[in-house]
Amino acid sequence: MGLRAFVLAAGLGTRLRPLTERWPKPAVPFLGAPLLRRTFTVLRRAGVDRVAVNTHHLPEAMERVAREEAARFGLAVTVVHEPVIQGTAGGLRGMQAALTGDDPVIAWNGDILFAPALSFIVENHRRSGAAATMVLLPMPVARSYGAVEVDSGGRVQRISGAGAAAPGITSWHFSGVHILSPPVFEAMTPVGPEDINRDVYPRLFASGGVRGIQIFDPWSDLGTPSAYLDAQADVLSGWTIDPVPREAPGRMPWRCWARTSTSGAASRYPPGQPSTGAPFFPAPSSRRASRCAARSAGRVGDFCPSGGDPRLRPGGTGPGCR
Repeated sequence: MGLRAFVLAAGLGTRLRPLTERWPKPAVPFLGAPLLRRTFTVLRRAGVDRVAVNTHHLPEAMERVAREEAARFGLAVTVVHEPVIQGTAGGLRGMQAALTGDDPVIAWNGDILFAPALSFIVENHRRSGAAATMVLLPMPVARSYGAVEVDSGGRVQRISGAGAAAPGITSWHFSGVHILSPPVFEAMTPVGPEDINRDVYPRLFASGGVRGIQIFDPWSDLGTPSAYLDAQADVLSGWTIDPVPREAPGRMPWRCWARTSTSGAASRYPPGQPSTGAPFFPAPSSRRASRCAARSAGRVGDFCPSGGDPRLRPGGTGPGCR
């Protein structure tokens, strides 16, 4: 039997109006298809065969799109309606009750464009014995997100200031994807709205039950009209990897803005071009800089884990791409 996944799709999408006056966020058109199609593409490739989707805002439209897209991928879908929105933890709790299992489950925010190597991440979670594994990214440039603070052993110690300070912690950005095992659901209250990051995870910090895995794959949050347009432009231009294969004449390969320590000048390098050994730093002036990551031991434009060696250190970064 394959994996389960829970897609959080109940949000009101107030920042994305007027689009969300007609569609729930996971159902908004993205290059001619509902955004959910790209989510299901990534989940199916990872071996997911059962998915639950929660609804609240425009529930009929969300359920219709979920069932149509699930049928396209051969996914068994369970739709859980929330007459009163339950928050992220409450939504996950409801989906766990409707699509039961003791195996790890992939939890996915329905308003993101992201294509991480989920199979590796799930296996890393199983080996760690953690209650939860949060998929983390470098903090985006010129964006304000609550920090997820991770110690040198890979344990999450604080989220948006909730939790205890610890020596040697580093700050990361939560991608909206995490892997959950049964202890997470046991830490939830039995009823009522609840947030998984603010309410549930802090209950597990003392036991080291929440871990973070840091990756460098491209990521977009489609939370605002400008972000929605940017994400589509980035896919069409080749700046962001599209989970759904498509032909686009004149499309550029993925490129990473970088500046070398020797000249300080911003340059672009095509995928697969080896670095010269000089350190590379994202150019702060580039809107896409936060989506690029390269190590001097790697190949510029190749991303770990999906573009190269997927082995990541708990509490650290990838050892370099091959």
